Amino acid sequence: MADTIKHQGIVENIDGSHLKVRIVQTSACAACSVRGHCSSADAKEKLIDVTDPFFASSCKPGDHVWVVGQLSMGWMAVLLAFIFPFLLVVVSLFLFMGIWEDELRSALCALLLLIPYYYILWLNRVRVGKKFSFTIQPMG
Repeated sequence: MADTIKHQGIVENIDGSHLKVRIVQTSACAACSVRGHCSSADAKEKLIDVTDPFFASSCKPGDHVWVVGQLSMGWMAVLLAFIFPFLLVVVSLFLFMGIWEDELRSALCALLLLIPYYYILWLNRVRVGKKFSFTIQPMG
């Protein structure tokens, strides 16, 4: 179980084998007893799409469930969203500085390379989304 991430969730909607589960993502501050008197507490509600034909037939809206994902999915998300773009900007900045020797133009071009990177990532969202699949477990 050490290689999984679990969140408590509530089933919002069921459409065939497709479930929408609402989870509350909280920081450590949001679980603190004095959070009402502090400005740094935050909690975000998110809807997670889950395709689970086995569990969808025995589940109904309002049920409390566990949403389970693999820890490797988290690492892949960090790589795609932060590490690869950072490396792209740093490497391209050094390349452009070697070509033009103009810091401003090099920095702007390095940052502009993020537009095609995220656009290509968006175009491949279906294929990438298949790697980020969640499962459902009943609470109990």
